[in-house]
Amino acid sequence: MNQAHFHLVLNHLPIVFPMVGLVILVGGLIVRSEIVKRVAYTIFIMGSLSAVAAMLTGEGAEEIVEKIQGVSEQFIKAHEEVAEVFAILSYILGAVSLVALWANLKQKAYSQSLSFVTLACSLIVLFFAQKTGTTGGEIRHTEIRSAAVVNSANPEINTLKKSDGDDD
Repeated sequence: MNQAHFHLVLNHLPIVFPMVGLVILVGGLIVRSEIVKRVAYTIFIMGSLSAVAAMLTGEGAEEIVEKIQGVSEQFIKAHEEVAEVFAILSYILGAVSLVALWANLKQKAYSQSLSFVTLACSLIVLFFAQKTGTTGGEIRHTEIRSAAVVNSANPEINTLKKSDGDDD
């Protein structure tokens, strides 16, 4: 297994953990279960740790993938920039979750407020998770790229479209 393979194996975890954590946290808030909220906090912490692992394998994956014919540096850079923001926000969510877990276990008065802070942080993280996943997929999956991006990345497609004679 090379760095690109490790990155592909790990990169889905920081996206999936916050999704699962959000569902569980909302459930814990609805049914007012402290144990369920603790489970959600733990899942967010695991997501933060998995973001560390994904980031550590990203550079090695980049070195391998940029040698593949047809892979554009613009897609790699776009993914890298969004992934860095996503990772930082994931670390913040993990830290907030750690504090919320501690406050919940110690039955602090502000524990309920931290539940909503964690909820808000998880929504922000999920927004950037979607962006990171999409930009990562665009590196090798041309079928998910927008038409404008595909055409600008592949000028030969524009030439083919102009010369193929279809006037639909």
